[in-house]
Amino acid sequence: PAPPLLALWSLLLTAPGWADLCPRRCHCQAPAPSLAVLCARTGLLFVPALLDARTAELRLTDNFIAAVRRQDFANLTRLLHLTLSRNTISQILPWAFADLRALRALHLDSNRLLALDGEQLRGLPNLRHLILSNNQISSIAPGALDDFVETLEDLDLSYNNLEGLPWAAVGRLANVNSLNLDHNLIAHVPPGAFANLHKLARLDMTSNRLKTIPPDPLFLRIPVYAKSRGSPLSSLVLGFGGNPLHCNCELLWLRRLTREDDLETCASPPGLLGRYFWTVPEEEFVCQPPVITRASARAAVAEGQPVSLRCRGSGDPAPSVHWVAPDGRVVANSSRLRVSEAGSLEIAVTRPRDSGVFTCVASNAAGDATASVELSVGPRPREGNGSRPGPSDILTAGRPNGTAAGAEPGAVAVAEVTASSALVRWEPRAPAPGLRMYQIQYNSSADDTLIYRMIPPSSRSFLVLDLASGRAYELCVLAVYDDGATALTATRALGCVGFSTLPEPGQCPSPHPPALGGGTLIVVLGGAIAASALAFIFILIARHRGGSKTPGPPVSHVCSQTNGGAAGPGGPPPRKDQEPRALAIDPCNLWDRQPHRGHGLSPV
Repeated sequence: PAPPLLALWSLLLTAPGWADLCPRRCHCQAPAPSLAVLCARTGLLFVPALLDARTAELRLTDNFIAAVRRQDFANLTRLLHLTLSRNTISQILPWAFADLRALRALHLDSNRLLALDGEQLRGLPNLRHLILSNNQISSIAPGALDDFVETLEDLDLSYNNLEGLPWAAVGRLANVNSLNLDHNLIAHVPPGAFANLHKLARLDMTSNRLKTIPPDPLFLRIPVYAKSRGSPLSSLVLGFGGNPLHCNCELLWLRRLTREDDLETCASPPGLLGRYFWTVPEEEFVCQPPVITRASARAAVAEGQPVSLRCRGSGDPAPSVHWVAPDGRVVANSSRLRVSEAGSLEIAVTRPRDSGVFTCVASNAAGDATASVELSVGPRPREGNGSRPGPSDILTAGRPNGTAAGAEPGAVAVAEVTASSALVRWEPRAPAPGLRMYQIQYNSSADDTLIYRMIPPSSRSFLVLDLASGRAYELCVLAVYDDGATALTATRALGCVGFSTLPEPGQCPSPHPPALGGGTLIVVLGGAIAASALAFIFILIARHRGGSKTPGPPVSHVCSQTNGGAAGPGGPPPRKDQEPRALAIDPCNLWDRQPHRGHGLSPV
C-alpha cells in the first residue's frame, strides 16, 4: 500500500479498543475528529448496541428495523446525521431521540409510520432537516414539531395520508425554505397559513384534494412561479397541479400573479372542466352571489323548550351561514346555541329574551344574502306544587265568560252534569291543519292538580266521569296540531267553560272556600298515557275488591268518607287528626252507573 494509507492503517490499529467499537457487519470510518458508522443492507433487526459515543454519522438504511427504542441512541450526544430510511419502522417510543441534542438531519422516509404524537420527536433542539416521506402518516399532533420549530429548514411530508396538518405549528416554521406536502389528502388550507414563512422558497402541494387555494400574504409579497419552471432569487416556486381545482373568482388572484405555462387543469365548474388553468381568460373566473333557498318564516315555542330556526343558502362558492340575534350580536356556538353545518340555528333552551327577529346571513366571495325569522317565546306554565289553593292560572283565569287567549267564544259547552260526571261538547269554528288530537284540561276549586284527557281528532264530545260532587270546575278544550312552519307540535285553545257538579244527598259542606285552585302542568303525550294507565289500574283494583265481597248496606250519609273510602256500619271511625274530604274519584260510579243516553258514549 501507499505510504499515506499505511500511516492511516497504523493509526487505526493503534487506537485503543477500535476493533471492538465498530458493530459487527458494519463499516466504520474515522475521519478525525468524528466517526461514521455505515450499516446499510446488513439485515439488521434492531439498532446496533454499544455504539461509539464519538459517532457523528449513522446510516442504517435498507434493513428490517421495526421499532426505535429509548436505549437505541443513548449517549450519542455528538451524532449529527441519522438515516433510518427504507426500514419497517412502525413504532417510535416517546423520547427515543432525547439524547441526540446535536442532531441536524433525521431521515425516516419509506417506513411504516402511521402517526406522530407529541413526544416521539422530542429532544431535538438543533434539527435542520426532517424527512418523513413515503410513510402512512395520517395525523400529526400539534406539539410534535415544538422542539425544532425555530431551527427546521427542510420538512418533507410527501406521499402520506395526511388530511390536515397542525397549521398553527406550520405557521411558526420561521426558517423553513422547503416544504413538501405533495401526494397527500389535504382538502383545505386555512387563510394565512404561510404568512410568516418569510424564507420559504419551495412549496409543493401537488396531487392533493384542493379545490381552491386561499390568497396568502406570502404569495402577495413575492413572485410566485410554477413548479415546472425555474425562478429567480427571492421568489416562491409553488406546485399545485393534480388537484381538483374549482376555477372561479377565488382563484383569480393566482391567475393574475402567475404567468408560467404548466399542466394544471380545472375540474369545475362544468363549463371549464378539463381546460388548462393558465389558458382560461380572467373574465371566466366568476362566482355566483348567494341565494337563500330555504328559511323558516316564524316560530313559536314555550319558555324552556328547544327550537330550530332553519336557513339554507346556495351559490358559487358554497356560502357560509351565520346568524344575528335580535340584539344585533352575531350568534356564537355555545352549550345553548349552535349553528349546524346545514345552516340552521339550534336553541336548546329558549328564554324570553330570545323573542324577536333573528337574521340569517349567507356569505361567499360574491356577496351576501339575508333572511329574517321571527321567534316568539311564550311564558312557561307553572306546575302545580300542592300548596294551598290560590287564584287559578288555567287558561280561563282572569278572562270574562271563561274565554281563553285565542279561544272561540261559545265553542265549548257542558251538558248532562251529575254529581260525578259531565258531558263536554265542542265545535271548532275553523279547521286546524295537521290536527293530531284534542286535549281537555280541567281543575276544581279544592284541588291544585290540573287534570287532562287526550281525545281522538274525530271526536266532538267526551264524558268526564272522575268528578267530585258539589264542586266548581274550570274546563278548557285545546287542539293539538303540527305547526307547518316549524315542524313542532303546537296547541290552540278552542274554548273554556265553568260548571259545578251536583251535590250528593246529605253531603257535608266543602271544607274549602269556593276559590279557584292554582297550578298548571305542561302537558305531554307520554304523561297522558301514564296517567290514564294508572287510573285504569286503580279502577280494576276497585272493581276486583267490589266483586269479591258481599256488598253492604247503602251509605246514606257521606260525612264519614275519608281519603276516598266510605266507612259502612261497623267500619273504623275517622281519625280526629284527619280532616274529612269529599271523594275525588269514585270507582263504583265508573262501573255501576248506567250509560247516558243521547250522546253515543259509554263510561270509561
